[in-house]
Amino acid sequence: MAAAMAPALAQGTVRVAVGTTLNNLDPAKTTIGDEYIYVHLVFNGLSRIDPDLTVKPDLAESWTTSEDLKTWTFKLRDGVKFHHGRTLDSEDVVATVKRILDPATGSRARTSLEMVESVDASGPLEVTFKLKFPYAGFADIFADRQLRIVAKDKLGELSTQPIGTGPFMFKSWSPGDRMELVKNPDYFEKGLPKLDGATIRIVPEAAARIAALESGAIDILWNLPYESVEKFEKHASIRVDSVPTPTWDGVILNNDRPPFNDPRVRKALALTIDKEALVELALFGQGAPTFSPLPPSHPYFNTELKFSPPDVAQAKKLMAEAGFPNGVDVPMQVPQEREQRVRLGVAVRDMARAAGIRINVERVPFASYAANVAGKAQMYVDGYFARPTVDTALYPFYHSTGSWNRQLWRYSEPRVDKILDQARQTNDEEARKKLFKEFQAVVEETQPSIIAYAMAHVNGVSKKVDGFKSTPMLWLELKNVTLKP
Repeated sequence: MAAAMAPALAQGTVRVAVGTTLNNLDPAKTTIGDEYIYVHLVFNGLSRIDPDLTVKPDLAESWTTSEDLKTWTFKLRDGVKFHHGRTLDSEDVVATVKRILDPATGSRARTSLEMVESVDASGPLEVTFKLKFPYAGFADIFADRQLRIVAKDKLGELSTQPIGTGPFMFKSWSPGDRMELVKNPDYFEKGLPKLDGATIRIVPEAAARIAALESGAIDILWNLPYESVEKFEKHASIRVDSVPTPTWDGVILNNDRPPFNDPRVRKALALTIDKEALVELALFGQGAPTFSPLPPSHPYFNTELKFSPPDVAQAKKLMAEAGFPNGVDVPMQVPQEREQRVRLGVAVRDMARAAGIRINVERVPFASYAANVAGKAQMYVDGYFARPTVDTALYPFYHSTGSWNRQLWRYSEPRVDKILDQARQTNDEEARKKLFKEFQAVVEETQPSIIAYAMAHVNGVSKKVDGFKSTPMLWLELKNVTLKP
């Protein structure tokens, strides 16, 4: 009787294994997927991304915009508490945004807020943004990883004792070993989270992570290696949980450097590629071919475009027209610790050979990619996590002024610039869909680089874990999780 009348208790501590140590606890400065997991558990944004990739209110209960899309007003939830007990107010949002906009902070999210002219607390629970130019998806970007709201009175402690509003609170961090999180008893979603806590274990070796999952030493293996999926599909105590994502890998071609400054060479390379085969060779089938960072699962995906089989004869013709009748030799860098991308690079090398594009694969430490490869090499393999909006997935990568474009392929196409500028300034859903379908067609025609596939996000999960579902943004959603005895 007493047990039946007692309040519902939290359901233990879930143990999660990741492969890379966390370099940063400050959400504004995080850069890798293993860090984004922690950020999602400890902090909230003004908005959030649901599993169907739609954007919903989070710390903001609503928002409105002016007709010209240049003034945005967010109304905050009343009574949300930070982990140290203070109630969230509009000044916390202002402090968070100004901190990210400050170049001295060094946040990659600064480019996502380039349209902000001013941000002000227009009331205790109201924040008003003035923008430099119209931006239809402004509310959406606040669901991104680094744009989580932090406490204005705890900014100096974010790297050591981070304070957020999320379902779990930071307890301790042992670099290279583990992070301990505990339940937030004052979380604003009533009845959540259901767990007592979460432990994130750092286990660099994939084989060791898999062994820990099999032995029951961990409950969830984040990013189960694709080559291990088949092993667990009919396992007695472990299940595979998978979801399509907009996260992609590709072969990056420098459009400023020969031979890829000639669009005919880029097109010739594309004509040798069998993208459906790449999904099997690189991902063991755990993904889908695509034309751009928009995956086939996205409502804006251009279904009129088709994945044609390789056309080596046409590829050779284009190579001859570009001045390479006898083919061309070119180096391609691949990140040696990212075996999936190594597999992609080797497969592309083997396919391109038929058209006389002779690729020399060079393995390079991933740690030196940013300094020595990105934006400099003629050709290399890389990949990028899903972005929170279509605009943030495309504009920085394909607009001639885009920050990632300058870092990657250095592509310039007036038609694409016009499409992306127009899409930013319309709230009409059908008009946006038409524009983004046209964008994909132009990109496929001009072929700035080879976006190989959109990959699935796969987790290995103990059958003792209830209520867990993988998310397209690759973070862990643990609010509704419980553990069986």
